[in-house]
Amino acid sequence: MLTGTMTDCAETLCAGHGPDGMDLPGHPSQTRVVVAMSGGVDSSLVAALLKRAGYDVVGITLQLYDHGAATARGRTCCAGQDIHDARRVAEAIGIPHYVLDYESRFRDSVIEDFADGYLAGETPIPCVRCNQGVKFRDLLGMARDLGAQALATGHYIASRDRGDGSGHRDLLTAADPDRDQSYFLFATTQDQLDYLRFPLGTMTKPQVRRLAAEFGLAVADKPDSQDICFVPDGRYATVVERLRPHAGEPGDIVHIDGRVLGRHRGIVHYTIGQRRGLGVADGEPLFVLRIEPATRRLIVGPKEALLCRTMILRDVNWLGAAGLDGVPEEGIDLHVRIRSTRPPMPARLTVRGGRASVCLSDGDYGVSPGQACVFYEAPGSGARVLGGGWIASAPTEWELAADRHAHFADNRQMVAAGR
Repeated sequence: MLTGTMTDCAETLCAGHGPDGMDLPGHPSQTRVVVAMSGGVDSSLVAALLKRAGYDVVGITLQLYDHGAATARGRTCCAGQDIHDARRVAEAIGIPHYVLDYESRFRDSVIEDFADGYLAGETPIPCVRCNQGVKFRDLLGMARDLGAQALATGHYIASRDRGDGSGHRDLLTAADPDRDQSYFLFATTQDQLDYLRFPLGTMTKPQVRRLAAEFGLAVADKPDSQDICFVPDGRYATVVERLRPHAGEPGDIVHIDGRVLGRHRGIVHYTIGQRRGLGVADGEPLFVLRIEPATRRLIVGPKEALLCRTMILRDVNWLGAAGLDGVPEEGIDLHVRIRSTRPPMPARLTVRGGRASVCLSDGDYGVSPGQACVFYEAPGSGARVLGGGWIASAPTEWELAADRHAHFADNRQMVAAGR
């Protein structure tokens, strides 16, 4: 059972809306909540807090991949030692705990997509796909089947009732900007968001660890997971080549002026904006500007050629109060994040003919198809997350100039031919 006493921090957490900020009707003892337990300190503390608040808590851990290769690693999730840790925490706090084998679903929804993304010259984000296709779809369905009124997770992000009588909730960035995970949760649908709860959104990591220690949780000092969970040694290209053997076929490295500078060892080893490991030199730093899967060519050039101002998005998930079709023709100003490690930047979103595009006010370097473009109402902590989309194309200034030049050349040929 739980040990220790509730601190001021925990009391503050529990005083938000109802006994613990969960916004759920009814008495906690009559309210079932499923907690997604990864085996780390964050989700373990969530389970402990809800148990202390009197909820009927059920812990569920997903086994997502063959944990044999990861048993000895301490910085992954959802396999090996992590499952053992989650079970141990559940036993200590006195809640039922179940392990669900979702390996085949994870492989189909995440790992195969990851491999195909790199083959297409994109930069995939498996953590978003996992949340989108496994955790917040399949696990959420399981929680409902168990009669739970909510699924709680240990993500650093917040939500609150919209307050307009709709019963919908808004997604908000975390109080701790260094821990905010909104970039990885942009694809959460409104229906999922209304059912999910994020009790750690107002807390910092040191507060979480301190509370976990006070509650006597064995994982209080466990290191955070950092690697892609299904990449045992951190070398993603090895995983892709195992799944798609032809991914390692070599090709030409071509400068934007047309010169062939050398050969590469397979496009799977490269991403847009990459500088290191190209194996060629040209008197100035070279960066990957474009990956051409059909020809297996890497186009390289100087950094200034990487500048991108406009992105075309696909599969947009919009969390605004009005539908995406309610965006005015001239667009709306917001902030966007295209990398999890970068702060949001000012931009304009437009939707025309059902196609969403984003224009970056100051442009950015190294924008790659396959990345996420996440929408924010404003920068900073507690800002509303408006959803986001996947980057389908992100033409650089160099590519746009090359297209204009090619179009001009075609017109000249047509005129010369008398057409």
